[in-house]
Amino acid sequence: MSTLPTCAIPSIPNDPEYAHEFRLRDRHGRVFLDHGGIWLLELSKFAADAVETEQQRWLKFFNEAERLNEDALPAWMQTQEMRRAMNTLKAFSEQEHAYHAYQARQDYLREQQSIQLEFADLRAEVEQARADAMQERAAAEQARASAEHERAAKEQERAAKEQEQAAKEQARAAAEQERVAKEEALAENERLKRLLADKSASSGPGMR
Repeated sequence: MSTLPTCAIPSIPNDPEYAHEFRLRDRHGRVFLDHGGIWLLELSKFAADAVETEQQRWLKFFNEAERLNEDALPAWMQTQEMRRAMNTLKAFSEQEHAYHAYQARQDYLREQQSIQLEFADLRAEVEQARADAMQERAAAEQARASAEHERAAKEQERAAKEQEQAAKEQARAAAEQERVAKEEALAENERLKRLLADKSASSGPGMR
């Protein structure tokens, strides 16, 4: 059951009466309106068990309505006005419950939306981290391929130099071999010349 709203007006001290009537008067004590005024009813001071007037009935309703069982109302509530007031209070209570249910639903939806946004942000961060890792891995692969290409180029260059050096060594060996062959041929030619000279000398005029 909904709680009836009350106005937070300070209690009038040193006055046990719960009902106070204030009228508008001028400085001569003349009342401005015969039927106008302000009634202040202090519910905290009202404690009547029996209802004798309509004012007391309403005050008792304001004090005890939220604790009443609508299916078993006391005798002082058995009037058309009180039943209507009880129905109005019930409608207010149902509206309040519906409002709280609506607010709870809105809070749940906001919380779910917040969770979904956080999840989307987290997923975006994970995807970004994965893309960065893939990009970093691709850069590392490219760097490794470049290093392999550079190493292969250096190996090819070294092989070419070694091949060139081997060709030079082979050419030098061939030149050396040709020189030795020429020297041997010259030596053989000189030997043959000496043999011919010696043979010519031994077959001179005295041996004819």
